Amino acid sequence: MERRTFLKVGAGTAGAMIIPVFGNAIAADELLNPMAASAKKALADVALNAATKAGASYCDVRIGRYLNQFIITRDLNVENISNTESSGVGVRVVANGAYGFASTNNMTPDGVADAARQAVAIAKANAKLQAEPVRLAPVKGVGEVAWATPVKKDWRSVPVKEKAEMLIAANKAGMEAGASFMTASLFQINQQKYFASTDGSYIDQDIHRLWAPINATAVDKASGKFRSRAGLGAPVSMGYEYFDARPEHKVQAAGGVTTLYTGSYDIVEDARLAGKQARQKLGAKSIEPGKYDLVLSPEHLFLTIHENVGHPTELDRVLGYEANYAGTSFATLDKWQTKKFKYGHERVNFVADKTTPGSLGYVAYDDEGVKTKKWDIIRNGVLVNYQATRDQAHIIGEKESHGCSYADSWSTIQFQRMPNVSLEPGKARLTPDEMIKDVKKGVYILGRGSYSIDQQRYNFQFGGTLFYEIKNGKIAGPLEDVAYQSNTQEFWNACSAICDERDWRMGGSFFDGKGQPSQVSAVSHGSSTTRFNGINVINTARKIG
Repeated sequence: MERRTFLKVGAGTAGAMIIPVFGNAIAADELLNPMAASAKKALADVALNAATKAGASYCDVRIGRYLNQFIITRDLNVENISNTESSGVGVRVVANGAYGFASTNNMTPDGVADAARQAVAIAKANAKLQAEPVRLAPVKGVGEVAWATPVKKDWRSVPVKEKAEMLIAANKAGMEAGASFMTASLFQINQQKYFASTDGSYIDQDIHRLWAPINATAVDKASGKFRSRAGLGAPVSMGYEYFDARPEHKVQAAGGVTTLYTGSYDIVEDARLAGKQARQKLGAKSIEPGKYDLVLSPEHLFLTIHENVGHPTELDRVLGYEANYAGTSFATLDKWQTKKFKYGHERVNFVADKTTPGSLGYVAYDDEGVKTKKWDIIRNGVLVNYQATRDQAHIIGEKESHGCSYADSWSTIQFQRMPNVSLEPGKARLTPDEMIKDVKKGVYILGRGSYSIDQQRYNFQFGGTLFYEIKNGKIAGPLEDVAYQSNTQEFWNACSAICDERDWRMGGSFFDGKGQPSQVSAVSHGSSTTRFNGINVINTARKIG
């Protein structure tokens, strides 16, 4: 279908940020035109019948309409606004024990049937080189069901002008508070995903996600020195009501250093704090390298969890399927098989979960039609499970899929993607301030920063956004040039305390890359503020040698 252009995305609009843009540009008023479920079911049946007649023993069909709206501002100006749409059909089959996949944007009965037959032909060609047949864990068909992200205010119905004014108001607040430059962006995604399979499922899901990253930069004109403070707001799966910040959602960080939110986000307040704190960072003390106790806020720890717990427990990575692009994993099958491998301290418990409301991974069914659920990854510090899809479950003795299959488009094949992987809160009542009282020499870290980690997700280095010295149980002042180094097993075994559920909240990755050809997914990670004893901290501004 031809669509008129609303506004085109220009090159370099988001600085260093890499923004995947899918589909054709469309007008904003075309975002609210869904395809009827009955029409999708009719198309799906055409594909299922054509694949079966061509020799498929199994077939699933994904009919998708993917909508994106990106708004990018810098200082008091709107730099870019983009609305895109991508619609089409992807058909996956098993024939002669092998997978085949084909996709088309020709959404007619003939076009869909042709794609189904092509998928079968590809499967039969693959079967000639297949070492062993695909084994799919059983899934009981659910008939016709529908699910949608709980939304009170649909972002698609909010005028672009109102959104742009909110972002510019945030930039203005940050600059008035001390920032020399401000950026604020708004990424909004709606995935209308229809899944049908020969198992007897017809699943219609309407998924919404949004993220509003900001960044404040303060410059000392005399010295040319500059410092930045990124926003502390989390990406979420919910409606535009996320920006209707409510007082009951405020969370005070330790030592009163900043105000955080959970369940909603005051972007203007965060931008004001960002401008002030970016300016303060220009005069912050540079850290002395050495061993420190770290107190890590959830707004920081989510990324560490993502990299050294989420990725290494992806079963396809463990098996070496991702070695060429994303690496392998130190958490190999032999370690899991012992049921004794100490991934972390016994107080460390990680769960995989795609059912938490508001999280980026929150859906009712995955892209294989499997009902989503929650399961243990690490229990009492011991590695007990991985993340597995239908064709992987038998490898680890599971009778059913974990429900973590995902494709980022109708045109890409679904495969294992990370669910929300979260650290359970501590069982004893403990606040961040109470945690800090026992720290004699430490660093309190908030927000994500740069990081480095090896191909097996073992040896790593992480920075952050805000750093504060802890001295004799109190916040002593801001620090700069901080990064900590460890390996995954030593790090989680050094976990000495976890705040209780009152402090638990989620951060997330909106554009997480994996696969060849590369796909992106969105995933959240929750935790409470957590303490780690005796971690090596370096000064990133000092030269080595």
